[in-house]
Amino acid sequence: MSQSQRQMHLGVFVLGTGNHSAGWRIDGAFASSCSVPVMQSIASIAERGKFDLFFISDSAVMDPGDHPSFLNRFEPMTLLAALGMVTRHIGLGATVSTSFNEPFNVARSFASLDHLSGGRAAWNVVTSSNKAAALNFSKELYEHDLRYEIATEFVDVVRGLWDCWDDGAIVPDRATGTFIEKSKVRPLDHKGRFFNVKGPLNMERCPQGQPVIIQAGGSPPGQELSARSADLVFSVVNGDPTSAKAAYDSLKARVIKHGRRPEHVPILPGVMPIIGETDAQAKEQLDRLQSWLTPTNALTLVSQRLGYDIAGYPLDGPIPDFAQKTDRGQAFSNTLLEMARREKMTLRDLYNITAAARGHWVIYGTPKRIADIFEEWFAAERADGFVVMPAYFPGAFDDFVNLVVPELQRRGLYRKEYSGPTLRDHLGLTRPPARAPSLKAG
Repeated sequence: MSQSQRQMHLGVFVLGTGNHSAGWRIDGAFASSCSVPVMQSIASIAERGKFDLFFISDSAVMDPGDHPSFLNRFEPMTLLAALGMVTRHIGLGATVSTSFNEPFNVARSFASLDHLSGGRAAWNVVTSSNKAAALNFSKELYEHDLRYEIATEFVDVVRGLWDCWDDGAIVPDRATGTFIEKSKVRPLDHKGRFFNVKGPLNMERCPQGQPVIIQAGGSPPGQELSARSADLVFSVVNGDPTSAKAAYDSLKARVIKHGRRPEHVPILPGVMPIIGETDAQAKEQLDRLQSWLTPTNALTLVSQRLGYDIAGYPLDGPIPDFAQKTDRGQAFSNTLLEMARREKMTLRDLYNITAAARGHWVIYGTPKRIADIFEEWFAAERADGFVVMPAYFPGAFDDFVNLVVPELQRRGLYRKEYSGPTLRDHLGLTRPPARAPSLKAG
């Protein structure tokens, strides 16, 4: 595929206090994730930068040892509905767990957001792994692979509910009194292993046909769900080109096996760019942010990302050999452990990396150097774009949009204007036709 045909996609991962754990301490940085003006400001910057996606994660538990933005946050669907009223182009994506919700409610919520925003909704499908969150829902937290089996059926039910309506089913005819063409609306009648759902939704078909589905699972079950159902994949990389290329090619091959076109499932790694007028200045900014980290929550934070309890291990010792398979998020665990062993890190080194961007890739340098890295990975097909994770808002995000985006545009790698009104337009995805329900098998 020629460079003129293929262009980079960009999303922004939004934590109001910044993606760096200490980003909020920078002078002028936002210090809240629970502020409408803060979120409106970030969305405005993203639209100015012609970003595909404004993306917020979610969790249903407050952990005092976690990132500041995780202690005080909006319910994501409520927030995105509000932002849909003050934005025009940016895609609006949110994490909603298949572990603590019902397919009908999720289908209805994202269909509503798609209508309210004119076709810009995206659902990040996750399977929750935090046992403390389960305590808030009177739920049992199942083992890793079973959670993905549930999620696979959950996604099928949601998509089936979105397809219960054909386009043009509402035909308000005052002369005849006909409001709806009944032949264009049908029940789902799903009877499965985990869910029994009658349907249909009490809402006409979405502007996008179906809202965009995002997936970020890195384990084999997560990759299979991505290849089968995702429209966009948010991946975890550690900066190693070889492993990133292998993961990229592996997922694209899975996509093909499911009868889908590989370019219809763009892969966007998360990356935190630290930008300066010189490489040295950018490194000084990163060092300053890192100097504000403390070891007080090292055990909690690293244990959460690795999925193993590291209490009792020396922080300045080598990375232990963990025998058992983690039941937490395996993408982060595998990526971090691979990087740590390759670079002979200690647990303290791993803590510093994890506290910076929670395990995502951190790069620093001039706008040209950041653009060079993005172009290299994009051209080598290790990525189809990136989810940018600014260390703090608004300054670090302004720097990216003001300095890096024009450089990418100058190179012909990135759009100068939006190509259409919907998120599917931004991603180059077609609007799917409604499919007759076929989910009755258990």
